[in-house]
Amino acid sequence: MKNQRLEAIKDIITHTKVGSQDEILMHLNERGFTLTQATLSRDLKQMKIAKVPNDQGGYIYTLPFVSSRDTYILKENKSTSVTEITIEFSGSLAVLKTKPGYAGGIASDIDSGAPEEIIGTIAGDDTILLIPKEGVTRSRIIETLSIIIPNIKIV
Repeated sequence: MKNQRLEAIKDIITHTKVGSQDEILMHLNERGFTLTQATLSRDLKQMKIAKVPNDQGGYIYTLPFVSSRDTYILKENKSTSVTEITIEFSGSLAVLKTKPGYAGGIASDIDSGAPEEIIGTIAGDDTILLIPKEGVTRSRIIETLSIIIPNIKIV
């Protein structure tokens, strides 16, 4: 039942612009799913679904980033948005910049990929602080990130 519910959530977010968990719950109820807001919240977290700014100044839920060899894209409501991601170093730390609302998804992808060169990330709205392990070179960090983010640009 859970897998069917997760597929329904994915379908709702892919085909409907929803800005609140209440809206998602309503759509799920219409499809015959009965669940609490807490369960939905856990499902959204597990699926790495995020709320991102939309063109009207509000927010909508969107599926997580998907990396590909050609570009780093966000699948959002039947359309694809290309996101420029830059990296700049300060000492051993790296800062990645992207469009507003996208940093959390990208940081999550970096953390879930758990490359051994990277201890972790901290994400804001459009900025990610990347903390590498001691002694890892900048070129090694870029090489590692280019697997996850093929179009990363060095500043």
